[in-house]
Amino acid sequence: MVAAGLFAQNAPVHSYKVIASYPHDTKAFTEGLQYVNGFLYEGTGMNGSSSIRKVNLTTGAIIKIQPISDFYFGEGIYVLGNKLYELTYKSGVAFLYDASTFKTLDTFHYPGEGWALTYDGKHLIMSDGTSSLRLIDPATFREVNRLQVREGTRPINNLNELEYIDGEIWANIWLTDRVARIDPRSGQVSSWVDFSGLLKQADRTPDADVLNGIAYDAARKRIFVTGKRWPKLFQIQVVEKGP
Repeated sequence: MVAAGLFAQNAPVHSYKVIASYPHDTKAFTEGLQYVNGFLYEGTGMNGSSSIRKVNLTTGAIIKIQPISDFYFGEGIYVLGNKLYELTYKSGVAFLYDASTFKTLDTFHYPGEGWALTYDGKHLIMSDGTSSLRLIDPATFREVNRLQVREGTRPINNLNELEYIDGEIWANIWLTDRVARIDPRSGQVSSWVDFSGLLKQADRTPDADVLNGIAYDAARKRIFVTGKRWPKLFQIQVVEKGP
């Protein structure tokens, strides 16, 4: 075992290259994003406009949408098999839907806030705005463990939207243009991707908010990113740099 103090305090920072861009709904306050069988599934937030959606990647057209009660602020989602999980911000409630019909199947309860979800092949991984990631049993939605995320010895707070990509956890850091690439065994940030300038000023609408939303097409090794109320969704390639 390697002592935490031996990890690099400053992980390398990589850049990106835009491979393609696609339309994105500027009313979608993106909280969760996932690529499933050729389509995007998106969870949107804000009380009164939260929803879960199935979206055409190429055109941005909404194929299916299910608004949720104005009482809830929708957060991260994850499609696992024929089920779709959705978190809520401060209500402590997760909804379980049929992924095809969006019909509600069940509800679960959890302490604290809900921000984002992904899956490592065994557990759902949930962020709550802190430096901790919760490992969740998909069957019961009970927490079975926690992963503390650090860069060296420094806790990394505001972990937001998540995606599991080739054995790494990728996490948007709220209020920044950075995505952390996290070792799921140690919780250490192995590197960063700096997405500064991704949404050009000419494309930025008055309501455009922060970078948030990562989706991965594992079959074709495509990575997609967007932001809250952004007019575009981007396919990107990481441009790696040395330490």
